[in-house]
Amino acid sequence: MGKRGKKYAEATEKYDKSSPVSLEEAVRILKSFPTRKLDESVELSFNLGIDGKQADQALRGTVMLPHGTGKDVRIVVMTQGDLVAEAEEAGADHVGAADLIGRIEKGWLDFDLVIASPDMMGQIGKLGRVLGPRGLMPNPKTGTVTREVGQAVRDAKAGRIEFRADNKSGNNAQGPIGKISFAEDALVENAKAFAAAILQARPAMSKGQFVRKLILSSTMGPGIRIDPSALAA
Repeated sequence: MGKRGKKYAEATEKYDKSSPVSLEEAVRILKSFPTRKLDESVELSFNLGIDGKQADQALRGTVMLPHGTGKDVRIVVMTQGDLVAEAEEAGADHVGAADLIGRIEKGWLDFDLVIASPDMMGQIGKLGRVLGPRGLMPNPKTGTVTREVGQAVRDAKAGRIEFRADNKSGNNAQGPIGKISFAEDALVENAKAFAAAILQARPAMSKGQFVRKLILSSTMGPGIRIDPSALAA
């Protein structure tokens, strides 16, 4: 913890924490922080002018990051029949039906994404209490309930991410935009794509300023405030 604390302190000395900066400057600052052996993930976090606990202000969607996330996404596909081979050929890590449902019921959660064909949803419903709180429950709105299971797997492997307002606050959303090893331009372009998707998903009932606060951070580093107006928020 001592070493981590020192690097964190060094990082906070590299910028003025009292004033928000442009996205490009935030990425430059982030890349200037002391390096670690770990290739840290980079995350963009939004505080939004919504009450996501209200049905008419819920926020949820997907975005394809142009440079991917840098992470090997572990994908479960629940399907049967001819779609099994399609999912396997697309690169799904685990493909099955009742067998996978049984494993998850017993506590297996060694995966990052669940995709399901529509005919499986009747069986998957009982997993809601396990998958739902973890943001893993397949949903047609995010393209994870589909007959095009092969394309869904390829998209996820290529850099498609899901986002939604978290259940606890109702107005915060965040997601990965790459790794600290990414070039500055790649992180900026991924961040812009993510921000554009958030803006496009703005609920019609949201009034006033939509993006209230925007923070860029790495896994073990401090958050850097970004000026929301720079994203036409």
